[in-house]
Amino acid sequence: MNEISDAQATEAVETLIRYIEKIDGELREGLDRSPQRVIESYKEIYSGYADDAEEILSATFNSEGYDGIVLLKDVEFHSMCEHHLQPFSGKAHIAYIPVDKIVGISKLARLLDMHSKRLQNQERMTESIVEDLQRVIDPLGCAAVIEAQHGCMRCRGVSKQNAVMVTSSMRGAFFDKSQARSELMQLINK
Repeated sequence: MNEISDAQATEAVETLIRYIEKIDGELREGLDRSPQRVIESYKEIYSGYADDAEEILSATFNSEGYDGIVLLKDVEFHSMCEHHLQPFSGKAHIAYIPVDKIVGISKLARLLDMHSKRLQNQERMTESIVEDLQRVIDPLGCAAVIEAQHGCMRCRGVSKQNAVMVTSSMRGAFFDKSQARSELMQLINK
């Protein structure tokens, strides 16, 4: 597949603006640079496609016998819904139980960023984070719980301003052992 150029993408955004504003002639002053600004913002918003989970999670350390839950909670994120291209945002809680190695705590936030900076749905994002943790660091257990508000629910359709969607994915000890799952949920809700 041929890669689409910045110029082609900018032209497509201009077409959308013309469609929305019902403009045939020149774009008005407030919109004349919008197509370029949109493409520049997209480079940041969708930067997750350039990242790789193995690279992000490669900085590991000896666990030194630690075998408790490692939890990074209340990590904010912003993403874009693949269905309506509307934003959704919220917080994620990412956990694992190490076997031989631990990862730098910022790596969990970077893994979240990698997945959230793609066209996404919340369910797949939750599942993908856990799949990457399981595959790359092979912990005793890993989990992600994500809470988010969706623009497509807030500004169109059912127009529910305060609805929060919660998704979870669990592997290993968090899936198999109710005590580990219960301890994790207590830590998240603390």
